[in-house]
Amino acid sequence: MQLYSFFNSSTSYRVRIALALKGLSFDTIAVNIRVGEHRADPYVDEVNPSATVPALVDGDMSLGQSLAILDYLDAKYPQARLVPESLGARARVLELSMLISCDIHPVNNLRILKYLQGPMGLSAEQKDTWYRHWIDEGMAGVERLLVKYGHGQWCFGDTPTLADVCLIPQIANAQRMGCDMSAYPRAMAVFDHAQTHPAFLAAAPNRQPDFSA
Repeated sequence: MQLYSFFNSSTSYRVRIALALKGLSFDTIAVNIRVGEHRADPYVDEVNPSATVPALVDGDMSLGQSLAILDYLDAKYPQARLVPESLGARARVLELSMLISCDIHPVNNLRILKYLQGPMGLSAEQKDTWYRHWIDEGMAGVERLLVKYGHGQWCFGDTPTLADVCLIPQIANAQRMGCDMSAYPRAMAVFDHAQTHPAFLAAAPNRQPDFSA
């Protein structure tokens, strides 16, 4: 199994966490999105037509988009399930996961930030204001969901789920961008707990072979 990944990509981070939770071994193939390697013809033509990271190659299956990869892994390797089977628990996990992956991440990923400072002509300060605004908007919703429905040491119970797989990389990114996360104590308690779990530690950006400051 090969994972095409960039160390600071939160979507790659999600998949690394899932692979570690499931105890699946893989080879990392670094794709430096800072210099546009994800847009190079061989990668787009042969690995990931969406020109993004991550991409997972598992035998004859080559798959991009982190949520699709995570669903594939859960179906093929159901040990340490990420999405519960019971209807109510499944719905809550997906609700929070999609808030992060559909509402927060898309407006704050690297290509959006580059576009804001490039063609749109925003300053670095304006770009940072944009980033922090959407973190605050999204994390306020995350916190409300966790306060209302969350329980246990993780988002929903005493074992990690897809919600935690999505939450931890998003918080890590927000911290790296200098966001004040003190308004989200329930979410930060989950984040702090994750820093004691071997799978989350193994998947962290600074543990990756392509890590650079």
